[in-house]
Amino acid sequence: MRFFSLMGNSFGCSASGERLVSAARDGDVQEAKALLEYNPRLARYSTFGVRNSPLHYSAAQGHHEIVSLLIESGVDINLRNYRGQTALMQACQYGHWEVVLTLILYKANIHKADYLNGGTALHLAALNGHSRCIRILLADYIPSVANFYNFVNKRSEIEEFVLDFDEELLYETINKPADGGVTALHMAALNGHVDSVQLLVDLGASVNVVTVEAGTTIDLIGAGSTPLHYAACGGNAQCCQYLIVRGASLTAKNAKGWTPLDVAHSWNRDWLEEVLVAQPQGEEPTSSPYLCLPLMSVIRIARECGWRDDSLSICADPCAVCLENKCAIAAEGCFHEFCTRCALYLCSTSTALTASQGPPGSIPCPLCRQGIVSFRKLPGTRAPLGISRPSLPLSFFTCASLTEDTNNIALDTTPLCKPEFPSPLRSLSCQKFPSMKLSSSLCMGASDTSPSLTRSSVDGGRYSRSSFRRSNSHSDSRRSWLCSLNQSLETG
Repeated sequence: MRFFSLMGNSFGCSASGERLVSAARDGDVQEAKALLEYNPRLARYSTFGVRNSPLHYSAAQGHHEIVSLLIESGVDINLRNYRGQTALMQACQYGHWEVVLTLILYKANIHKADYLNGGTALHLAALNGHSRCIRILLADYIPSVANFYNFVNKRSEIEEFVLDFDEELLYETINKPADGGVTALHMAALNGHVDSVQLLVDLGASVNVVTVEAGTTIDLIGAGSTPLHYAACGGNAQCCQYLIVRGASLTAKNAKGWTPLDVAHSWNRDWLEEVLVAQPQGEEPTSSPYLCLPLMSVIRIARECGWRDDSLSICADPCAVCLENKCAIAAEGCFHEFCTRCALYLCSTSTALTASQGPPGSIPCPLCRQGIVSFRKLPGTRAPLGISRPSLPLSFFTCASLTEDTNNIALDTTPLCKPEFPSPLRSLSCQKFPSMKLSSSLCMGASDTSPSLTRSSVDGGRYSRSSFRRSNSHSDSRRSWLCSLNQSLETG
């Protein structure tokens, strides 16, 4: 086993993986694309210790183009690091909504919880007040119907037949507790994120859900606390006022016997006393500016028909917003046509309180300002052939053939083939390699690998020779080492 580990290191798998990590962290799309073309299995590389993959680094830094590139290269979209966090969690933690949208389009799992406190991507987005990430995370649970807001607020019932709307599933998802029973609404209220509190409540978060006793959780407020207790601890008066208007109890006591007013006094939030003493009268809550009803419809169309138009042909009837891509969807009501990318961007960035003509949660059409509740696919819009997710053998500059056992890679005694690199890059010399079987996991993630981060040099958008090959002395020593290895294996 030590021999195979040494052999994996000699071919530079660890160094190439660290270079991909560096490219993913720095947003170097060309470098990442070249490395993945050289070896698609590098997308599954993870760093030593924290176990962060290139997908984690690109998501945390907001490089959505590299995220798409890695997913199309076959990486597990729900891959975890040592804390149990996925790339979706890290994108929500730092508020990179474009990365969140990309991961949701590829159907990332939003229910994964980390190992330390049981928090999900929704908890991290609420903790940091990233309302755009919250609405994208819950897009698959919010139907594109006009009276959804009134339905959630118990003012009416959904009259239309919605095939995939599950009210109970939405309630469980948005009120899913972390350790200690802390929900996303608790976290948003504690940190004073008014927009996130308003959006969560509009989507169905309970204002009276309470925390529970947990032996591993340090809760300075006390078990049995409502989001209003947490808002009183955080000291944001607007959060407290909004929760009270939406039905939060001023007299609810937690396990310590504290009301929200007592919590405010214990944390020296004296300015909240006027807010937490009496129930306001006659105030009508408004809908969140981040509520977006048409998001579910456009995401489903994007998954079915694609959202990237890479064709270079001139479109006869382009999108009226970008003037580049072909129109693929139309807004219900005004029937204005857009490309899928513009519709996704419109739904993800709109923060209008209400459209000039439309129900709460509709977004204004950029052409006529009429409220858009949903989108529909245009006739003739074709679905793409599908996303290629290659699962190629670990490349050693060889013509490797996969056997029926996918865990092993058979290397025949065919001559080594020259890799197809760009013209300025010089390939390695071709030699014969003895017939043997190598496990695909030997080069990736070996216990005694020593990763080294190597920065490649770029000159005018083209890679230098040093980015894919070592010095002449290293090449000579490697060539002589391979020759001695071949002789020892043949004689042995």
